[in-house]
Amino acid sequence: MFSTTLESAFVSDTVRKFLLDGPKKLLIGGKWVDGQLGRTFHSIDPATGQPLAEICEAGEEDVHLAVQAARTALDGPWRNVSPAERGRLLWQLADLIEQHSEELSQLESLDTGKPVTETSFVDIAFTVDHFRYFAGWTTKITGETLPVSFPGSYLTYTRREPIGVVGAIVPWNFPLMITSWKLAPALACGNTVVLKPSEMTPLTAIRLGELVMEAGFPPGVVNIVPGYGQSAGAALSKHPGVDKITFTGSTRVGRDILQNSSTNFKRVSLELGGKSPNIVFPDADMDAVAGGIMMSIFFNQGEVCCAGSRLYLHKRIYDQVLAKVCERAQAIRQGVGVDPSTQMGPLVSEAHMQRVLSYIEKGRAEGGKVLTGGTKNSDQGYFVQPTVLEATDDMFVAREEIFGPVLAVMPFEDVSDVVQRANHTEYGLAAGVWSSDVKTALQVAHALKAGTVWVNGYSLLDPVSPWGGFKQSGIGREMGRYALEHFTEVKSVWLNLT
Repeated sequence: MFSTTLESAFVSDTVRKFLLDGPKKLLIGGKWVDGQLGRTFHSIDPATGQPLAEICEAGEEDVHLAVQAARTALDGPWRNVSPAERGRLLWQLADLIEQHSEELSQLESLDTGKPVTETSFVDIAFTVDHFRYFAGWTTKITGETLPVSFPGSYLTYTRREPIGVVGAIVPWNFPLMITSWKLAPALACGNTVVLKPSEMTPLTAIRLGELVMEAGFPPGVVNIVPGYGQSAGAALSKHPGVDKITFTGSTRVGRDILQNSSTNFKRVSLELGGKSPNIVFPDADMDAVAGGIMMSIFFNQGEVCCAGSRLYLHKRIYDQVLAKVCERAQAIRQGVGVDPSTQMGPLVSEAHMQRVLSYIEKGRAEGGKVLTGGTKNSDQGYFVQPTVLEATDDMFVAREEIFGPVLAVMPFEDVSDVVQRANHTEYGLAAGVWSSDVKTALQVAHALKAGTVWVNGYSLLDPVSPWGGFKQSGIGREMGRYALEHFTEVKSVWLNLT
């Protein structure tokens, strides 16, 4: 019944036992329970198309029970946990994640298809860093005294208080890491959480729930309801007992969540799609550029919201850089994610693979020239070759988010023209600028309409640096002190001293 990947020598006995040890249940109020629907679904191995594990499906009633449990914990034991103790619990959770990093890396690789080298050095490592970073914030979330201009004598000050029950909906491309972006600041600020992982990649969220309980968080502080977006996700975003929704995913679903949240004016933060440009000037370090472009578009199979999927090359170095990129793309080793020699794994599902292939075909139909890749790469699993194609700005492949290993390349000559072209999109999540001229690089960086701009680098993240987008790439910021603003309410208190 189960996949050959699961039976391979690369998978530890601990991971194998976790996956085969019966259906994975929901975490509600500190207990692992079956779903009210009485249904299960399978997590699928993208490398083979075979089942990995059986998961209990959460529906609307389960979401309701989880929200009630979160409210009970918020108004009960969690309210009385001191900021210092919240920090200790978050740090303890980070320690447990680190202790189980090999197990979690393999689970993430199996569930998503991504290379285990990436899950080890990026997904799990960054998850640990995020919990530790926000563990340090628990005792530093403060208000301020205000010098009000008002007759009489008043002491006026502000407090930052938890918003309440947070609904966190995370995507399938970085399941555990993006969970930490939401869970860590929410808990640091004193909120309780109902987490809905993607139905395609729920395994590390479920294992995280076990570690949350082992760390000693009170029951109901963290609840986990794996299920489908149209049922569990929609129920969470509509629920009147949820005070805030934090969502990462597509712009289309983000619009639905905004509409659903209007029923009780939930606070909402959204990290959505992108069509990020890379702009390369002729004075850039060409070897660094080639490596940076590879990272920007082929890391995580291109299933990255900030993927540098539009490449603007100055005409003077267009052929030179393009040749380097194609050469490196052709050398990428594709294979099963848990094999340490794999450099690129499969896409997450058959449906997504077909979607990416359809974009490539549409690019061809519009006159785009495929220079390398462009087809399925295996009879088994959901592999798509790293693809580079020459395009123009008006083509579908240069405008729409593909969310796969597909790079659209275009030439430019004039600085102001390329900035205008780069900004001519509904998205504004990230961008890259490559130049040895600091003045030019910063002028372009300041002119680009994007939440993050990397100069002579790409895909650099740190818990201290805010993350989020302009325009239809989202609302609000994650990471850094900026995230705290989205998980607290500000209250003014006036005390008459006369």
